[in-house]
Amino acid sequence: MRIKRAVNAVKKRRKIMKLAKGYFGSKSRSYRIAREAVMKSQMYAFIGRRRKKRDFRKLWIARINAAARMNGMSYSAFMHGLKVSGINLNRKVLADIAVNDAAGFKALAETANKAVAK
Repeated sequence: MRIKRAVNAVKKRRKIMKLAKGYFGSKSRSYRIAREAVMKSQMYAFIGRRRKKRDFRKLWIARINAAARMNGMSYSAFMHGLKVSGINLNRKVLADIAVNDAAGFKALAETANKAVAK
């Protein structure tokens, strides 16, 4: 007796068509084209999840650099000063302080500057 795949094949196609819902033209109507579009979109989503981490790190560094230069330091000197003085804050938190708390960042910059000067 042979096994017929009708139910499973329909489920598989339905899953792909559900993922392709909202795509333009035949990408949302034709199974063969929808499958390619879904595979490509999932690949881009996979890549994007990794790229997002890089992009945010670049943004945080740019913000810290701008705030450090407003306080008369370069980014690398500022980060080195923090490390030497034993202040362990990650770039996300430092960028948030730079944007929302100028006085707090200025205090951190002064501490880092003193540590570098020693």
